[in-house]
Amino acid sequence: MTQPRPVASGVSMYDPASSLIVAECFGVEVPTFQGEGPSCGHPALFIRLSRCNLTCAKCDTKYTWDWSRFDPHKESTRRTVADLVAWAASSPVELVVITGGEPLIQQARLVPLVRELLAAGKRVEFETNGTIAPVPELVAAGVRFNVSPKLASFGVEEGRSIVPSALEAFAASGRAVFKFVASSVADLDRIAELAGIHQLSPVWVMPEGSTAQAVTETTRALADAVAARHWYFTARLHVLAFADARGR
Repeated sequence: MTQPRPVASGVSMYDPASSLIVAECFGVEVPTFQGEGPSCGHPALFIRLSRCNLTCAKCDTKYTWDWSRFDPHKESTRRTVADLVAWAASSPVELVVITGGEPLIQQARLVPLVRELLAAGKRVEFETNGTIAPVPELVAAGVRFNVSPKLASFGVEEGRSIVPSALEAFAASGRAVFKFVASSVADLDRIAELAGIHQLSPVWVMPEGSTAQAVTETTRALADAVAARHWYFTARLHVLAFADARGR
């Protein structure tokens, strides 16, 4: 019998202490795609972790943190690293997206998960708000960080959502892209300011919108200005394809 690999803390991935607080996992039973950023359109599995350190008004996954509207006992469960690895390994899909909420809140327990996913032949993308710098063990070959700093227009104070030291750590890692949600050309000016101050590159812009019509309208409003800045532009494929249905 193969022995479990030890993790940095000395805890086996099979130990209940290595469990994570998970909101949902999807992509195995009903296949789906990564809907945003550099891997947009790639078949993907999603592990959505519960909890967030921000309270953005325009967040589309409030069931991971807004306990005034949602019941945390119904919206989250604990799953061991071994269970999550077995779930992902049951699919031939290579890409595993770890998202939230804010996944790096639980990053100490993510180290063994990522290690085992990579060993199983997967590649990993984190969707993070960029307020928490990654531990060195997560900055590894086969791992990418899609860092999405939240602007004031997203309904959050930038004093909380823009953390210079964390952004600069992601930039220095060589494994991050910076994906900003924008709703207006004025947002692009703010993105350019942040990118210049913190040396964020490459920059991706994603149009805000939770319906196909809204995404299309915002895309058309921003396209010329994004192209003029020589930035990357990403759709919201899950909104266009699945009407922003949960679990797709």
